[in-house]
Order: sequence, then structure tokens, then C-alpha cells
Amino acid sequence: MTTVDDQGRPEPPFDGDEATTLLGFLDFHRATLAWKCAGLDAAGLRATHPPATMTLGGLLKHLAFVEDHWFSHVLQGGDRMAPFDAVDWAATPDWDWDSAAGDTPEQLRELWAAAVERSRTATKEALAGGDLGQRARRALRDGNTPTLRWILVHMVEEYSRHNGHADLVREAIDGSTGE
Repeated sequence: MTTVDDQGRPEPPFDGDEATTLLGFLDFHRATLAWKCAGLDAAGLRATHPPATMTLGGLLKHLAFVEDHWFSHVLQGGDRMAPFDAVDWAATPDWDWDSAAGDTPEQLRELWAAAVERSRTATKEALAGGDLGQRARRALRDGNTPTLRWILVHMVEEYSRHNGHADLVREAIDGSTGE
């Protein structure tokens, strides 16, 4: 049984195997982002903590892209999900961050949730066919091909770093604090 904390986040297991532990920490950090963005309207998701221009809406869209990139595009070797498949990333490298201001809170939350669900499915499928040492189907620009283990650790790091940003932005919006 999964233990859930006061904010509704699943606690990572204390005695899980490597895959279960990594997935536990990733889901904890995903739930932390959801908590930091909960209850905010469009103005809240567009608010910044000057001098930074980062928004919680931008974080949701960026992390939706990151989920899709690492799990669907790199790990599975598939096409990017919409709307990321139609972006000219060379011309607009910050599109995910910048375009979030034009999205509704519902669109941002749904985009992120759909990307997370696709990532969970991709991970489950990968683990059913191999272990954490299996290589992704798509190589990176530098020619390296990460393992599933590397992707999971990277995603924990990505969320951990951005959840620190989310803490600061949310506190600036309405004074809400907490890990």
C-alpha cells in the first residue's frame, strides 16, 4: 500500500527495488508540482517572481515537453505528442515556456497530465521488456544513447530542480509554503 502525505503526494518506498524506488521518487516530485500549481487560476499560473520570468504555467508546459521528450521520443523512439510535434524548436527554443501564457489553466494541466500518463505507460512497457539498463531507441544529438535508469534519474533531477523554482513562485503568488 502506498502512503500519501498531507499534500496528497505518494511517499517513495523505503524498501523497494531500484526501479520501484526511482519511480516512487519521480511520482513524488510529479505530485509536488501538481500541489504547487493546484487551485491557481490563469493569473496565478502566469505570475512571476521578479526578476525571474518563470511561471508555474510555463513549468507545467515545459515539464509536459520534457516528459514527452524523454519517454515517448527518446526512450520509445516515437513521434512527439501535440502540440510539441509542430514546433520549430530551432527558431523558438523557449516555445514551451513562452507559449504557456496563451493557454488556459485547464489546457496546461491536461497537457501535463497526458504527458505524464504517456510516460508512465512507456516506462511500464519498457520494464516489461527489460531492465533499467536497457538503452533508449533514439540516440541523443551527441550520439549517446541513455539507459532507462539514466532517464529516470534525470527526470527526478529535472523535477527536483523545477520544484524548487515552483516553491519560490508559489510563495510569491499567495504566501503558500512547504517543501
